[in-house]
Parts: sequence; structure tokens; C-alpha cells
Amino acid sequence: MSNEIVRIGIFICNRYHTCAGGKCLRSLRNREGAFSLYKGREVELVGYTTCDGCPGGNIEYAPAEMKKNGATVIHFATGMLVGYPPCPRIDYFRRYIDSAFGLPVVVGTHPIPEKYWTIHSALKTWDSPMWQELISHVSCDPETRLAYN
Repeated sequence: MSNEIVRIGIFICNRYHTCAGGKCLRSLRNREGAFSLYKGREVELVGYTTCDGCPGGNIEYAPAEMKKNGATVIHFATGMLVGYPPCPRIDYFRRYIDSAFGLPVVVGTHPIPEKYWTIHSALKTWDSPMWQELISHVSCDPETRLAYN
């Protein structure tokens, strides 16, 4: 395991632009959801911004600033997965950031809240192999999902 600090940039969906980031920051502190990838490692948040709304204009520019500020990985907030509908461009965005900026992208931050898990399961939103991969870091167990409701 590397001793280097993991420096994280977070993108949130613009529809949640007034979000204070509490669930993301809590899960970062507790190394839950997608941040469980960094258990036992030091992390630093170096950027937090919105995608700038559909079609995601900030995706083209903000990763450069985050990288300049030391970002070693980008996370797309869980809100991009659980909104109604989930971000239809999320897979393209992650491939773009990786190709254009050389920054790996992890989809998700905090665990999916149970209330979203229930409705998206009923709607079969995440039934495809692509969506199963996208939610893999934030699916979690029911108890954890309930704690993030």
C-alpha cells in the first residue's frame, strides 16, 4: 500500500448545487462507501464543484484546476447516481476525465441512501452491467444505507 496522500476532487450534480456536502464529507472521514478504498490511508480533499449542469461544461475545465491543486483521483458524488434520473453522461464523463487529464475517476462518494436504493431497485434503474459497475463502490449493506437516509 502506498504511503502517498490520496488527494481527491469531487464533482456533484448541478441539480444539487446547494448541497453542503455533509454525507460526502462524513463518508470520507469514516472511509465508507467509495471512500472505503482508502482505509488506512491519509486523504485530502483538494476540490469540490458541480458539473455546471447538463451537459456538464465544468467537466471540461475543472479537472485541470483540481489536478493543479494536487488531485490524484476524481470522485463523482453519489447524487449523480441516485438522482431522478441518474446522470446519463456519467460513463462518458469518467472516460473523458481519465483520457484528457490522466486522472482516474471513481464513481460514488457516500453509500447510497436506502430510500434511493428502494425506488431505483423498483424502477430497475441499475439493472444493466454498466450501472452495476457504476454503483459497485456505494451499494453497501442495508444498515449502512439506512444510516445515510
